[in-house]
Amino acid sequence: MNKDFSQVILDKAASLYKHIVLPEGEDIRTIEAAKKIADIKMAKVTLLGDEKKIGDELKKMGANTKEITIINPKTSPKLKEYADKFYELRKSKGVTQEQALEIVKDEVYFGTMMVKIGEVDGLVSGAVHSTPDTVRPALQIIKAAKGVDTVSSMFFMTKGDTTLLYADSGLNQDPTIEQLADIALTTARTAKQFGIVPKIAMLSYSTKGSAKGTGPDKMIKATELAKAKLEKEFDGEYAIDGELQFDAAFVPKVAEKKAPGSPVKGQANVFIFPDLGAGNICYKMTERLAGYAAYGPILQGIAKPVNDLSRGCNSDDIVAAAAITAIQTLG
Repeated sequence: MNKDFSQVILDKAASLYKHIVLPEGEDIRTIEAAKKIADIKMAKVTLLGDEKKIGDELKKMGANTKEITIINPKTSPKLKEYADKFYELRKSKGVTQEQALEIVKDEVYFGTMMVKIGEVDGLVSGAVHSTPDTVRPALQIIKAAKGVDTVSSMFFMTKGDTTLLYADSGLNQDPTIEQLADIALTTARTAKQFGIVPKIAMLSYSTKGSAKGTGPDKMIKATELAKAKLEKEFDGEYAIDGELQFDAAFVPKVAEKKAPGSPVKGQANVFIFPDLGAGNICYKMTERLAGYAAYGPILQGIAKPVNDLSRGCNSDDIVAAAAITAIQTLG
């Protein structure tokens, strides 16, 4: 990518012009983001919350309200329809019709039902809500994508024309072999959605048997399982290797010495970490020490796009997450 990553995703999202719901519609950052999205005609936006409160703020900002819809879940004529559908989805888990009605009044649940039914294309939440409060409705209502059992998160790490994908850096604490293979598959799918041919490194403290232990063993087995999943879907349009240390994955000269014959050849752009500690620490170190911009956490492995935000986010972060969500609709 020669353009700045943020401009690439904004341009791509604008070309798609999808419909994104922002459940935290009363938060001032979300309202500012909706205005920015409308100003650049990047997407159609629905904000959830009190119509008057949100409408007044949009007017103060001079927003183009033709591109923005406001819905109050508690008074929406769609509430009963959504509650009935939620009840059908969750009655086997003991949810009653009365409980379903109360649950769907929650903005995130209401917005997730909009995604499920197809009234909107994707959802972005998390400026106010915790990660579990964003992810739980998606898992209950939309569920995992075909061929995937593990929902995970990744970060785009960008600097200049370099874009790297780090996973899982925000959700799964200690993934199993099967979960690591799922994470590799879904991160490769994410790379493809954004025009990146995945070169995947399954990371460890060992390269090709240089150290022993349960950690390297897990990554070796996960690599083999991931290869099988990728081959079935990508038909060779990828490279994957493991177990690799970061230098053997990222520096060609080191790869020649430590991993001769590696299909990745020290040119990895997708990095799968053995656990959440490694993934989270490394994305923050890359951001703070190397000056990369971090976009995420981006959720992957859900059948329709739902994305989480940091509660410390600003309006530009919400705009970027909405753009990424729109692009994820490409499947």
